[in-house]
Amino acid sequence: MDYYLDINILEDPEFTAPILMNALFSKLHRALVEVSNGDIGVSFPKASKKSLGKTLRLHGSQHRLTQLEALPWRKGLGDFTAVSAIAAAPDVNDYWQVQRVHVQSSPERLRRRAMKRHGLTYDQAVAQLPDSVAESSELPFVRIKSQSTGRRQFPLFIKQTVVSEPNHSDIGFSKYGLSATTVVPKF
Repeated sequence: MDYYLDINILEDPEFTAPILMNALFSKLHRALVEVSNGDIGVSFPKASKKSLGKTLRLHGSQHRLTQLEALPWRKGLGDFTAVSAIAAAPDVNDYWQVQRVHVQSSPERLRRRAMKRHGLTYDQAVAQLPDSVAESSELPFVRIKSQSTGRRQFPLFIKQTVVSEPNHSDIGFSKYGLSATTVVPKF
């Protein structure tokens, strides 16, 4: 995680920052499926409690970030983004753990799944999974379509936590650039 690259979303009268972040993150996911070996991470340096902000920061080695940037992965977003040069990350004392959080928000979907997997009737599924099982989250998220499953769009909830005592042992990011174990520098 010695190098980084910032992608800033520019103001646009037609598209909101969250819509552009969804498009940018979706394109990044497709590029990471193609080029990443679990060694490119992301952070959102201007995130708030409810928004990921307008900056997507990529972390990795200079070689890997250069390889990613050689792909035309941001095609179509050139007018909506400003990209910094790849630069060395500063020395820091704090780190971010940027991870995905699974939120089970639809009791109906959970019931259908239980019926299919466990052979339950609808009434049995309702008894086991009342409406109160639905979780809500105030975490920021992007709407994305998974490249591996080809599913419909879903909200990918992202939690960014400050860590002072990082574990630098293994680097392992998902194809979303997220990890529950690997940290990135906070600056």
